[in-house]
Amino acid sequence: MLVAMGSKTMIKWPKKITASLVKQLIQAEKDIKKAVFIFDAAAAEHAVGFRHDHNTFGLMISRLLSANQFKSAEDLLNKMKEEKCKITEDIFLSIIRAYGRVHKPNDVIRIFQVMKEYACGPTPKSYITVFAIFVSENQLKVALRFYRYMREIGIPPSVASLNVLIKALCKNVGTLDAALRIFHEMPNRGCTPDSYTYGTLVNGFCRTGKINEAKELFREMDTKGCSPSVVTYTSLIRGLCQSNNFDEALGLLEEMTSKGIEANVYTYGSLMDGLCKGGHVSQAMELFEIMVSKHHEPNMIIYSTLIHGLCKEGMLRQASEIFDRMKLRGLKPDAGLYWKIINGYCDAHKFQEAANFLDEMVLGGISPNRVTWGLHVRIHNTVVQGLCDTDANRAFQLYLSMRTRGISVTAETFDCLVNRFCTKGDLQKAARIVDEMLIDGCIPNEGTWESVVGGFGGRKKVQEASEVVQVELMDKILQVGK
Repeated sequence: MLVAMGSKTMIKWPKKITASLVKQLIQAEKDIKKAVFIFDAAAAEHAVGFRHDHNTFGLMISRLLSANQFKSAEDLLNKMKEEKCKITEDIFLSIIRAYGRVHKPNDVIRIFQVMKEYACGPTPKSYITVFAIFVSENQLKVALRFYRYMREIGIPPSVASLNVLIKALCKNVGTLDAALRIFHEMPNRGCTPDSYTYGTLVNGFCRTGKINEAKELFREMDTKGCSPSVVTYTSLIRGLCQSNNFDEALGLLEEMTSKGIEANVYTYGSLMDGLCKGGHVSQAMELFEIMVSKHHEPNMIIYSTLIHGLCKEGMLRQASEIFDRMKLRGLKPDAGLYWKIINGYCDAHKFQEAANFLDEMVLGGISPNRVTWGLHVRIHNTVVQGLCDTDANRAFQLYLSMRTRGISVTAETFDCLVNRFCTKGDLQKAARIVDEMLIDGCIPNEGTWESVVGGFGGRKKVQEASEVVQVELMDKILQVGK
């Protein structure tokens, strides 16, 4: 056990230290630094005759990989070699899979190539693992070359390797027929297609819009004794929704339930996405409530799908409720999601509500970046223009906020503000906006000129005021043109 000794942490070891005890302590420790400390402390106990075996080394390497500490994991691999500790293929595979998980295929092949240097020659299991990682990374040319290499060195085809090959060929519509051909040839190669084989093909056909072929394969599974997984059901449900076969998709959901296969968040999400895009947002909401009642946590994609669908149908109150429920679950909306709901209120000419959500977005610390800059510009300008007709003062405050935060003001927004304040007779604000408009290098159009000059028209000394305004504006235009 760990014992605190002043500022240091010590371990009180029993007289006899065993590998199983060290494994137990490392597994129980959640903190990776403390787990490393336990491992190193055990290694230091040479006096009691303890040495790490491949199990404790393997466990510590696995813990380091889970924490993305790849260099430390490889250092332990080298230490195993120095101590002449048996290095198993599974330890290498854990490192290979970890590099695959973080999308580093070059490191995958590097580790694969050094296996022999550690007296651990790769078996077909390692070859198939590397092959599968290349396919998952969409490096299909490399993957297919690697598969040909596997065949050249005599690695026989297996269900596992052919499944990966079919998955690779299902990635592109042009090679889908080749995938189907290999599927039909599998029995001749002594390999019986399994549920994964069928599921891969069903997903490939659905992705390429060949829904009838996908349905045919799906129904064939029962006759071959292959049970569809939740992933296969979800693939077909998504495909049916994309082809507007909503009744069939909902029927598959019921079929899953009757067979005891629990739909997951992706299953529900696929259905809700299809229903919302197909104009059946009320059904999507019903599914949402069913999903929540079954203790499935909705993700950001599902919330975004529902909010977009509700706003599209003008169901803004329900959209706002879903938005609030999302925030209560600790999910933080991004600029794109705010845009969906703000745009919905703008389309309904409810600009005060739109402005409230915009204020909330700004107070929430969502600021423009290189990717979202254009979206922020669009959101702010749309709301300001809408507010000009309903609440000019709030429009002006939002306009000032835009300038403070460096968000571009469009010519249309300048025109709306100038026209509104001239109509109200607030010529001071109108003149200020025109002045800032010119500073930004935006030349007023004819309508804006007429609004400014016309604003002075109902006042005394019309000619004098008009001349002053025109001279000031002309000076600004000339300065901008230099």
